[in-house]
Amino acid sequence: MLSNDISIGTIGAGNMATALIEGLLATGVAPAKLWASDPSADKLQTLAAKGVQVSTDNARLTSACDVVILAVKPQVMAAVTRSLRAALAAKPVLLISVAAGITCARLQEWTSAAQAIVRCMPNTPALVQAGASALFANSQVNVSQKALAQTILQSVGLACWLEDEKQMDAVTALSGSGPAYFFLLLEAMQAAGIELGLAPEVAKALSLQTAFGAAKLALASDVDAAELRRRVTSPGGTTEAAIRQFESEHFRAIVARALASAARRSAELASS
Repeated sequence: MLSNDISIGTIGAGNMATALIEGLLATGVAPAKLWASDPSADKLQTLAAKGVQVSTDNARLTSACDVVILAVKPQVMAAVTRSLRAALAAKPVLLISVAAGITCARLQEWTSAAQAIVRCMPNTPALVQAGASALFANSQVNVSQKALAQTILQSVGLACWLEDEKQMDAVTALSGSGPAYFFLLLEAMQAAGIELGLAPEVAKALSLQTAFGAAKLALASDVDAAELRRRVTSPGGTTEAAIRQFESEHFRAIVARALASAARRSAELASS
């Protein structure tokens, strides 16, 4: 649990920032220790009703907090961070960025070379505290700040560290964009179930519960996905017939090419 001496603010009060605030509240962080800034009065009013400190002044928030989470769109990140230079220079603050494609080097360019920065790639299941986040810390981040960043991201799910910032492109392809791949599979399974004669609501309920159950089983298991697949694939049975069809259509190669395409696009965005 986070120390009650730590104040955490989010610049931006959109879905991801709100998810992090709600995750922190759920772990017992006092609302008065949380801050949010955003141009939207409606978003701030919703958070203020939970006891969160709110402001439209990013510099004021930064001055009040020990950790500032940058949760704004990548295209406005330069302007936002440059406006914080004076506040960041006044005291040690840990910056955590959840913006895709913005490197630590760019954030240091817009703030200062001495700025402690953690770059994070969360995914949308963080909205239900079931996210998967990868983190990378620059050389200015100390041990306690690293532990603090991990605790914050763990409030909305899994958090793991990367040794090389370049790995963030692979993370973006795997877990950052990953929920959409499963949603696509769910769409396809539901459509196929309906085509096979199931009512739409039955096809939806069965596919959703199957996805949930498979993930839960995999998380609880001490064997890998390949072994779990083998255990439910009886020789000559229905599952084997489906798996053979997947394999004949080069399912694995399709997945590999899709993730490679996403990783390339992530690298392009980071260099643009």
